[in-house]
Order: sequence, then C-alpha cells, then structure tokens
Amino acid sequence: MYNNEILEEIHKYREEYAKSIQYDLRAIFNDLKQKQLAHKDRLVRLPIKRKSNKLV
Repeated sequence: MYNNEILEEIHKYREEYAKSIQYDLRAIFNDLKQKQLAHKDRLVRLPIKRKSNKLV
C-alpha cells in the first residue's frame, strides 16, 4: 500500500482533534463554527454554480 506522509499527518491531527472533543460531532461543529467566526477575514466565498437546464 502507498504511504503518504502528508495524509498520515492529517489523519493523525484529525484523530487527536476529534479525541479532544470526545468524538462529539455537535461539539466539533460548534468549535469549528466559532473558529470560522473568529477569522472572517480568512474566509473565501465563491459564487454558487448553477446547473443550466438547457440541452446542448
């Protein structure tokens, strides 16, 4: 199997983060939402891509 050090590091960090919040999805969501609100200047807002109903 292919080992990717970057992915392994990401998985390790994600596991540590989830464990620190007892794997509670609601708590994880609230924590990330608070971090997002604290750094509004770093958010990227992309326009919504709408699918066209026109047939080609």
